[in-house]
Amino acid sequence: MKQKVHRVFPVLHVLSVAILLFSPAFLVPFTFSVALADGFHAVFAVGFLAAALTGLFLYFLTRGRYRRELQPRDGFLLVTLVWTTVPTLATIPLLLAIPGMSFTDAYFEAVSGLTTSGATVLTGLDGLAPSINIWRTLMVWLGGMGIIVLAVAILPMLGIGGSQLFKAESPGCMKDTKLTPRIEETAKGLWGVYAAVTLTCIASLHLAGMTWVDAVVHGFSTMGLGGFSSHDASFAYFNSATIEAVTTFFMLAASLNFAIHFLALRRRSLGPYAEDTEARWVLVWLGASCAGIAVFLLAKGTYPDFWTALRYASFNVVSIASTTGFASVDFAQWPVFAPVWMIFLSSFVTSSGSTGGGIKIVRALVLLKQSFRELTRIIHPSAVQRIKLGTQVIENNVIFAVLAFMLMYGGTIITMTMLLLASGLDNITAVTAVIACINNMGPGLGQVGPSSNYQGLTDFQTWVCTATMLLGRLEMFPILVLFTPAFWRK
Repeated sequence: MKQKVHRVFPVLHVLSVAILLFSPAFLVPFTFSVALADGFHAVFAVGFLAAALTGLFLYFLTRGRYRRELQPRDGFLLVTLVWTTVPTLATIPLLLAIPGMSFTDAYFEAVSGLTTSGATVLTGLDGLAPSINIWRTLMVWLGGMGIIVLAVAILPMLGIGGSQLFKAESPGCMKDTKLTPRIEETAKGLWGVYAAVTLTCIASLHLAGMTWVDAVVHGFSTMGLGGFSSHDASFAYFNSATIEAVTTFFMLAASLNFAIHFLALRRRSLGPYAEDTEARWVLVWLGASCAGIAVFLLAKGTYPDFWTALRYASFNVVSIASTTGFASVDFAQWPVFAPVWMIFLSSFVTSSGSTGGGIKIVRALVLLKQSFRELTRIIHPSAVQRIKLGTQVIENNVIFAVLAFMLMYGGTIITMTMLLLASGLDNITAVTAVIACINNMGPGLGQVGPSSNYQGLTDFQTWVCTATMLLGRLEMFPILVLFTPAFWRK
């Protein structure tokens, strides 16, 4: 037991660094609060001090104790600890600023933000202080690329390698691809692109008609594909085709692998987009679905003409499929095929390396190709057929990992849905809430539809959804592996 405790000290030391890196985030809404004089700067000052003191205490407690290079298993433990500890600190401004808010609801809101889910338990968003809404969406923005990826850029300066952390944090099944020879340079490059595109998004939203505060709030939320808004009506509040078009463009950009944006900027060429198999399939699925849903809504008489149907279909299909979660209409009132199809798309229509959730389209393609290979093998048992994505041959170990992931994904959905059903939640709400949370999408149907939120859930149901969001954001394995005896053996 003593040896196991000693093994944890280096992980806790790096956790302290991650907390210290997170603590300055409180100063962003603090600055907005002072500038806008909304009276809530003190709650962010408390949050900053609490995070900084916690990080410093943990840092000096573990400094020099059993210092060593982190192993891959340490990366999984660290990622899980960061994504469960940081939301606890992030609840402080919410608990202090919002009367009557319980820790359960505050933790749900913080996890929802940091996992880029966008599910909320709050109403009266229009009346919240601007700095509180900025804090909610800043969490989405930080969670979008991943707190650990930011830490990886700093850890080498402390003498601690970061490759295994980047691998544990990065979404998708192609986790070993590096854009630059040094992993910290890769992390810095990704964050640089992420920040630059975010600033462009904020400026574009302002030019499209949003106030600067709304542009910042929705820019953070759009690039993180999180869906938090400063208005209860979400994008229906603006009722602007221009704003919807701008947001749709940036949601599409955030749905693609940020490594592709990085390479395109470095090469000053659009070639990387044309060469990327995932990007092509994302755009094909979304383009076909937007047009198809528009035709379907027109045929059902939901809208009077095709262009109106296309406007609302495009924004809401891209929003839900990309796991953002904005809404410009109550799409739950559409004929049932449309919202169900949108939720289905949210399960896979984002690229690995994007800020979206779900299983990622690369896994869907691997599964599809593996299924066809098995059909061919039935007819030609001796045939040798390699699976390729573009020009890259997919090794069997990757295929097995994808199959295992899909088993875990399906098993998690079934288990969490059963828990919600056992707690008394209705069928539609239970199923769609779990799918929305595991895909980090936000709104579901029924009680958690786009015109309502998660406020009506019991504490138990809220914790089930919170756990599901964490499992979805970390793609199950980094958390579930901690519960295996092999993980804790020497």
